[in-house]
Amino acid sequence: MIDREYLEPGQFVESDTPEIIAFAQQAAGQAQDDISRAVSLYEAVRDRITYDPYDRLGHAESCSAKRALMRNRGYCIPKAALLVACARALGIPGRLGFADVRNHLASPHLIEANEDDVFRWHAYAELHLEGKWVKATPAFDMSLCNRVGIEPLQFDGRIDSIFHPYDRRNRKHMEYVLDRGHFADVPFEAILATWRTHSPRLLDESYGSRAKSFLEEVRLRS
Repeated sequence: MIDREYLEPGQFVESDTPEIIAFAQQAAGQAQDDISRAVSLYEAVRDRITYDPYDRLGHAESCSAKRALMRNRGYCIPKAALLVACARALGIPGRLGFADVRNHLASPHLIEANEDDVFRWHAYAELHLEGKWVKATPAFDMSLCNRVGIEPLQFDGRIDSIFHPYDRRNRKHMEYVLDRGHFADVPFEAILATWRTHSPRLLDESYGSRAKSFLEEVRLRS
């Protein structure tokens, strides 16, 4: 039995808003089953919503699925929330999973702001398909992956889709170091408390209003 909370809207997973419903229906198109719909939703959120880690992270709005959709950009938490919201809008149970990850290829700017190469409360989606929960990570869009030499994550609705441990040049990329569990909605206060302790610079207003955008930063590195 699936808990109703995995099918209902939440504060950050606004699956009942017209914008998200329309986006989900358009992305799913003529798909005839939940697996096909889930794959289409995943690809739409992954690539139509540009990955951008710079935001006002100390404000709850930064975690909003609807806001990420309206801005066409967001970091891992609102992008995962948007995928879950889209799934729920189409009747597919969804929840949010969180983990701490060590990003061996993170930019110097991000490591400086985070004060570490371990990024706490990385988010992914979990969708209930064919009787089981399957992980889907829509964070990095195809364009970004191709630019920095990371293999884009694929999702087939049956096998977990999580970050690759190595990039295309066999350099260490992403390492999962702590599983923080799954939630029906974004546990914003818990995330905020962790960042205040370990990465307070992420909450500085200057972090969310950087002169250079993340994409410009990536272009300088590529």
